Amino acid sequence: MTSVIVRIALRYFAGILVARGLLSADDGGTFSADPDIQMIVETGAGLAIGGITEGWYWMARKFGWSK
Repeated sequence: MTSVIVRIALRYFAGILVARGLLSADDGGTFSADPDIQMIVETGAGLAIGGITEGWYWMARKFGWSK
């Protein structure tokens, strides 16, 4: 499920970059369809979500919210 969401998000992001003129249409298509980029984004999203969750839990323990 995560890969589907990442693929859709990459397509929208590439579309925004193409609309702003930062990428050509060919580069945007390559960017949104490249499995290596999708894997990097999935890994980064997983690490970010895990880090945010652990940080939130740390704050909850520090401030006594996790009773």
